[in-house]
Amino acid sequence: MPNIKKITVVGSGYVGMTLAVLLAQSNEVVIYDIDPTRIKTINDNKSTISDKKIDEFIKQKNLILSATLDKNIAYNESAYVIIAVPTNYDSNKNKFDTSIVDKTVEDIIKINKNANIVIKSTLPIGHTKFLQKKYKTESIFFSPEFLREGKALEDNLYPSRIIIGSKLNAGKVFSKLLIDASMIDEDNIETLFVDSCEAEAIKLFSNTYLAMRVSFFNELDSYAMSNKMDTKSIIDGVCLDNRIGKNYNNPSFGYGGYCLPKDTKQLLTNYKDVPQNLIEAIISSNSTRKTFITQEIIKLNPKVVGIFKLAMKAESKNFRNAAILDIIKELKKSDIEIIIYESEHDIENFYDIPVTRNIDKFKKLSDVIVLNRMDECLNDVHEKCFTRDVYNID
Repeated sequence: MPNIKKITVVGSGYVGMTLAVLLAQSNEVVIYDIDPTRIKTINDNKSTISDKKIDEFIKQKNLILSATLDKNIAYNESAYVIIAVPTNYDSNKNKFDTSIVDKTVEDIIKINKNANIVIKSTLPIGHTKFLQKKYKTESIFFSPEFLREGKALEDNLYPSRIIIGSKLNAGKVFSKLLIDASMIDEDNIETLFVDSCEAEAIKLFSNTYLAMRVSFFNELDSYAMSNKMDTKSIIDGVCLDNRIGKNYNNPSFGYGGYCLPKDTKQLLTNYKDVPQNLIEAIISSNSTRKTFITQEIIKLNPKVVGIFKLAMKAESKNFRNAAILDIIKELKKSDIEIIIYESEHDIENFYDIPVTRNIDKFKKLSDVIVLNRMDECLNDVHEKCFTRDVYNID
């Protein structure tokens, strides 16, 4: 285990909270955030995100973890400062908004010029190199995350790979921190040390490939539905080819969430001067799928459509950029009445649509129940359910 005195994590969202808990098993970790509520939550030994494994670690492990609103306290004497802040896609500029990352880097260097800065926020390809040149240092490097919602800590405890956008010793020490905090022997973790641009590209191409795979099986399902064929039989046969495999093949309403929509758009922007057809087609395919699904629901002639939960995944409360949101918007343009069932969020209406926490009322009122993934609480009204879930898995 490297002898690291202090690690700072900037941002207590999905990536930040996960990394802080992971590394606080054996290191002093300080989280810096501008949200007082989140700071209090962390200092009260609670998680800011929904993740069962994180809750378990906070209760059972003797974590060296604290949080502060003071950036001077956060950055001073830190050997590593990990940046895990949002980089939302700016549709007006057709690229990620990196302003929070950029300001954070500036602040860190002013307060602690000796800190190694590890950027976990997803970036446009080439942005880390820009920061390195601006501040005349290679102590800034990018290291992508590959996390599933609801299983983020598990994915860091059992990583598929570790990518470090630096070939310097600081990058090797950081990889060692991640490896030692995991549950896998070092010899069984693939670790790549690459340049920062390649690390940024790995992140964007990985997520775009996943989006492409989702889109492929969704278009397969659209074809099967249109021709009254059994989707599952076709997918089963296709996926028996071990070059294709059985992962990420369950049809959905479209890819959504925080990462895939914005990362595919950013990668397309990075192709500005490079010929392409596929990347643009992936984005278009996702829009086409949501339109197709909406039309299939309308064809059922329901008076009332029930939307069963806004989150796309069973173990997640997050419905940010969920595909169902675009379907709801399209349904609202018709004369169909809509009701939403939501058990995770205490809201009375959403998009001016009534929301209920009463499942029995929801079942009774709905002529068609739209849900991305089947839920056993709807087994008694299975005939009302509209879902493209053929494997009963996320």
